[in-house]
Amino acid sequence: MGDASAGASALLWSIAAMGDTAHRLPQVNAEDRPRAFAMIGEAVWWVTIVDATLVRYHPKTYDAVMGDRSPAERRLIEDTLAGLRFVRNRIAHETDPADLVEPGAPGPQPGTGGGAVAGWRWKPLPEPALALLPPRGQAWELTRYRAYQAQLAGHTVGETFERAAEFLNLTAAHVPPATAVSTHATR
Repeated sequence: MGDASAGASALLWSIAAMGDTAHRLPQVNAEDRPRAFAMIGEAVWWVTIVDATLVRYHPKTYDAVMGDRSPAERRLIEDTLAGLRFVRNRIAHETDPADLVEPGAPGPQPGTGGGAVAGWRWKPLPEPALALLPPRGQAWELTRYRAYQAQLAGHTVGETFERAAEFLNLTAAHVPPATAVSTHATR
């Protein structure tokens, strides 16, 4: 609602912030654990913000880019993004990121851009207690939990964010430019 060019600008800014965070992740010193966990939390936040923005404001583009994937690749991307939403919800409900991620072996990790933090792995988690949620909320959260277990648990933080960012960047690149909106009043 409002200025289309402002919305496009906000999407571009969010994509840039997500990319910057993803690129800094492999450079975070694993010895600085508070900073490492904060950076992982920031990356989760940006990926889920960009994903939600694309789904809400550009659903046709999102669906078209997703539809160009094979069924197996589509499931991998969908579950990765759903798993990251599960992480975002856990962090929002005051779960310590240290309960979700375990540090990897010291030193560079293969396939993680050489960064030790990118080589940390998502922990397998027990099924969450959902009794306090209404049935629809239980189903929603259980689906996200299962996606987390399938595509995040046991995988590196680096590969997870790389997969999500690659899809979101590609989708954002296919968003049509904002329509020029005249700022002059009609007389």
